[in-house]
Amino acid sequence: MKRHPFPVFLRALLPAQGLVALMAVCSLVAQTPDWDALASGTQEDLKKSLAELAEVRRSIEAGKLPLVQQVNALEQQVIEERAALQKAERFQENQLVELNQLRSQVRARSEEVKYLDSLLAEYARAFRTRTHVIEAERVRPMLDRVDAAAASLDLDADQKLARRAEMLEASIARLRDVAGGTTFEASVLGPRGQIEKGRVALVGPVAVFASDQSDATGLVQQELNKADPSLFQLSPELSSGVRQLATTGSGPLSVDATMGNAIKIASIRETPIEHFVKGGVVMWPILLLAVTALVITIYKWVQLSKVRLVSSRELQTVIQQVQAGDSGAAMKSAQAIPGPAGQLLVAAVEHSDEKKEYVEEVLYEHMLNTKPKLEALIPFVGLTAAAAPLLGLLGTVTGMIATFQMISVFGTGDPRTMSSGISEALITTESGLYVAIPAVLAHAFLTRKARAILGSMEQTAVSFINGLPEDSIFRT
Repeated sequence: MKRHPFPVFLRALLPAQGLVALMAVCSLVAQTPDWDALASGTQEDLKKSLAELAEVRRSIEAGKLPLVQQVNALEQQVIEERAALQKAERFQENQLVELNQLRSQVRARSEEVKYLDSLLAEYARAFRTRTHVIEAERVRPMLDRVDAAAASLDLDADQKLARRAEMLEASIARLRDVAGGTTFEASVLGPRGQIEKGRVALVGPVAVFASDQSDATGLVQQELNKADPSLFQLSPELSSGVRQLATTGSGPLSVDATMGNAIKIASIRETPIEHFVKGGVVMWPILLLAVTALVITIYKWVQLSKVRLVSSRELQTVIQQVQAGDSGAAMKSAQAIPGPAGQLLVAAVEHSDEKKEYVEEVLYEHMLNTKPKLEALIPFVGLTAAAAPLLGLLGTVTGMIATFQMISVFGTGDPRTMSSGISEALITTESGLYVAIPAVLAHAFLTRKARAILGSMEQTAVSFINGLPEDSIFRT
């Protein structure tokens, strides 16, 4: 009997789907006319399928254990890897914390480096300015190298700090030398204005020099408006000790207790003639005004001081003699009084026999004639008081013009080119005030003195007129 093709189909199915295939086969067999053959074939196919299913299950069971073991191993590996990952994450976190700490330390060290760099730069500037002027040639190259290193872009911070360290070592070595005293070759500006070479002994802030070209010896100082160190010569009795100290390194030391301030002050002092010459051309008119006003003041003060005023006793004597009708005695008494006051009484006695109104007019006319004589030349003193400041202001203007002209030509770098204009601008104003202030005082004193004399004469005239007897038949 021919077999149905469906068992082949059943064998192609998976063992796990055997039951479904069996039911499908049974439904097909039920539709076939040969049921016995179909049932036997189906039974055989079923057995084979079950056998294959069992074989597959055994193979699955046999392969399941290694897979489970492999899965367990992989799970264990995952656990280990996860633990390693957590450990790595913790390590990374620790590393980040340490990295942040290192960054903070780096920032702190950077700030310290910047602070040290600025501190050393400030020390270099202070070292340059506080060294003695005679040491400039010795320390300038080293300080120039330090400044060049600070401004260089090719050097890193370590190299710059190394250059700064060289400066510190040099400064420490200098302190040792200066504290114990040192001698070296140097050049200074001699008293004749020439550069002289010789040896210098430097002990602390004191430097003494002995020239090899001449007998010039003394203290080394920095004078105003001079770039080179200058030599301040000492007395002959001190020069030998200074030369011995500078040449041999041992000997008496001459010390300037003012640290050069006394020499600097002495260098800027000037005589009155030098001060006058610095003021320029305007000083001559100011001087002429001053001398003239001084002469006039002395003359007028002496003249006014010699003017004798009429005392009350002398006036009463003359008035009594006039009242008694003794004109001759009254004239002698009036003529005995010198000066304009006596002349006033003489005129009054001469016209005593006239009416009071006429006598009053005569005396008033006499006082008007006397007033210009007393006040003569006094206005010139007042004119001096007004003109001297104006002349000083004129000198100030001309001096400032000269100063600005110098600035336009030479710039502001050299103060010597501007000193003449500034001196003229300031000295003329100073001199004008020096002349004007005493002139104002002298004018006030002389004017008051003259007015006092005129007031006394006026009082004398009034008293004489009031002392005359009343008009009578004897007076025409």
